[in-house]
Amino acid sequence: MLNSPKTINDVATSLGIPERSVLRYGSDKAKIDLNYLLDLPERDSRLILVTAISPTPAGEGKTTTTIGLADGLRQIGVNAVMALREPSMGPVFGMKGGATGGGKAQLIPSDDINLHFTGDFAAIAEANNLLAAVVDNALHFATVEIDPRTICIRRAMDVNDRALRDVVVGLGGRTGGVTRESGFDITAASQIMATFCMATSLTDLSERLSQIVVGADFEGDDVTVADLGVTGALTAVLRDALAPNLVQSLEGSPAIVHGGPFANIAHGCNSVIATKAALGLGDVAITEAGFGADLGAEKFFDVMCRQTGLAPDLSIVVATVRALKYHGGQDLADLEKENVEAVRAGMPNLTKHVRTLQEVFGQKVLVAINQFGADTPAEIAAIEEAMGELEVDVALSNHFGEGGEGAVDLAHATVRALESPSHTTLCYSNEATLEDKAQAVVRRVYGGAGATFTRAAQRELTRLQKAGYGRLPVCIAKTQYSFSTDPKVLGAPSGFDVPIREVRLSAGAGFVVLISGSIMTMPGLPKRPSACDISVSADGTISGLH
Repeated sequence: MLNSPKTINDVATSLGIPERSVLRYGSDKAKIDLNYLLDLPERDSRLILVTAISPTPAGEGKTTTTIGLADGLRQIGVNAVMALREPSMGPVFGMKGGATGGGKAQLIPSDDINLHFTGDFAAIAEANNLLAAVVDNALHFATVEIDPRTICIRRAMDVNDRALRDVVVGLGGRTGGVTRESGFDITAASQIMATFCMATSLTDLSERLSQIVVGADFEGDDVTVADLGVTGALTAVLRDALAPNLVQSLEGSPAIVHGGPFANIAHGCNSVIATKAALGLGDVAITEAGFGADLGAEKFFDVMCRQTGLAPDLSIVVATVRALKYHGGQDLADLEKENVEAVRAGMPNLTKHVRTLQEVFGQKVLVAINQFGADTPAEIAAIEEAMGELEVDVALSNHFGEGGEGAVDLAHATVRALESPSHTTLCYSNEATLEDKAQAVVRRVYGGAGATFTRAAQRELTRLQKAGYGRLPVCIAKTQYSFSTDPKVLGAPSGFDVPIREVRLSAGAGFVVLISGSIMTMPGLPKRPSACDISVSADGTISGLH
């Protein structure tokens, strides 16, 4: 049953957070003092990772399921705390819309969270752009030797804008600086965002920022933020943002929402600080990795778990009957019609994700079916039969329509699954070369034949290997809609190549980004963006945002 929203102080009190450590932004959202969180004693908490099948236009409802699960667990007496990513305004104003759940399973205040929230994205963009400005200033005054051709810091903004993917900066003669080619990334794909999300403390953030490579000198040696002398300035801009944000679901379940990298063009996980805070404050922490398990979950294991020692006790894969029928070839317009054969035809996508989690990452897996009204018993039975062959339980949930009460069965299934937890493993070893790491992800996780590299990408990969960055994990930027790099290839294809066209070092975050296919780190707007549907009434009420 839905309750009246609590004040944020009430939410904090329910977690044992003292009032002095609650940094309020009005009555419904707050930051939690970072020093308080870092002093929390360790507790025997369980970590649940929520992931999904390959997304479709029909929608899977992964965030909605995460929120519904937390509400359902708390309904049966389990102290569950969510750790989720902050939405980017790019998708909010583009095509996907907001990212706070929906129906009776959503976070509040949703409009605030989907827009400026507590200003974290703005701080990350400003720190990124301050660094870009300092780099160009160093070029202009020649205070630090940098070869302009090697500069790898791009400017960032939190709006989709394809016109800014490639730009020329420094126009205007002597007053404009050094003319060179550059570009913009969306804030979610910026190196500062990744660095911010991987930091474990203010001291760690400062150290990571100092290691960011901005380019090279004319001898080929790295030039870093430390060389530019602005580590302190960047840390100052990000200081307040590093404290994680506390909000709640419609039913008052606590949610720590912090950091927002996309999983298709970045590492797709909320901040390490948020996940550890959820573990420190709850008996069960639920976190979510972006898009399908081939993207967000792979990066959660191979990047975040590798660096932090975090290890999920359970991985939940969200699927819908509708999405499986779409993967099975049924037209989008006909998804409301029963088609058991289409469900079976689409099942290889779910099966591939589940097998990968089991066999590559050592996970105990539970499949959560986000129910829709048109789902039929025969279609659900087809899913249960296929998952039974993998010894994987299936739980149905109607959290969208019924809130926590609709997720009680899923909650009970989750508690049962936690009785025999995962033994997390990784896809590749630290000692493997960067190229071998890419090949391992493509073959073991995607099911492809292997990765191929343009000459430029191969040169950069070889350079990074020789420069000592070979022990870092890789983060592949790839379309979310397919295991392959072709978004139109549904199901579970095999034998395909993953072409890597660009390699970027993210030294502050501790990984190497490999950009594949036609994926862009600055998305564009659709022909009719969601921004066209948003309005504000005279009393300030926003409509059309979701």
